[in-house]
Amino acid sequence: MEITILDLIVETHVGLERQGPGSPEMTVKALSFLDNIDKISLVADLACGTGGQTMVLAQNITGNIIGVDICPDFINVFNDNAKKSGLQERVNGIVGSMENLSFQKEEFDLIWSEGAIDAIGFEKGLTYWNGFLKKNGYIAVTCPSWFADERPAELEKFWVDAVNGLGTIGDNISIMQKAGYIFIAAFTLPEKCWTDNYFTPRGAAEKALLEKYAGNKTVEAYIENDKYEVELYSKYKQYYGYVFYIGKKT
Repeated sequence: MEITILDLIVETHVGLERQGPGSPEMTVKALSFLDNIDKISLVADLACGTGGQTMVLAQNITGNIIGVDICPDFINVFNDNAKKSGLQERVNGIVGSMENLSFQKEEFDLIWSEGAIDAIGFEKGLTYWNGFLKKNGYIAVTCPSWFADERPAELEKFWVDAVNGLGTIGDNISIMQKAGYIFIAAFTLPEKCWTDNYFTPRGAAEKALLEKYAGNKTVEAYIENDKYEVELYSKYKQYYGYVFYIGKKT
């Protein structure tokens, strides 16, 4: 059977601690902007992957967490990780789409999502997810964002092709407010969240894939594109990076 890009994305990422940029320290920092975290009883972690950040959340709040990811392989690892951490009573992963949630309206105290919202659009994600938050509930997401109004054309093109483009931090704060949230905080993730914590382990996994699928053109093209992403970041990192955005539903 012919291998697809989606198959390759899953195979690359399923054994990694993280499926995108970030760190435990940044997850904890984002949590620090929330008031009364002891009163948070139910959290959704959307596009949770294998749950690297979810387990950090669970170690810092007392409520229950539902992880949602479209990929069954990720959810299997997620639930294994919850068991290994002794968190299975409070942390449960389910297969589902962040664009088509099966929850009740106004069910959650907190919606969390690291490294995923840009895939559907910052505005679309925040607007849709708002309906599932209780009044005064919090949202915390990371999204790659422009640091400057002017960008090199090569870089702009990559992100338009990848996810229909990015917004500046100011744009995204305005979008958050228009989507029905009080803006609480935004902070930039350190460079190592992208390089050491994501690109390096991903590169090692892809090296193994190249050996496994030697000569496969689809695999080679997929890995070339990822290498190009790494090169662009190395060359242009002053123009963009991952940013945590925290808001409170009005």
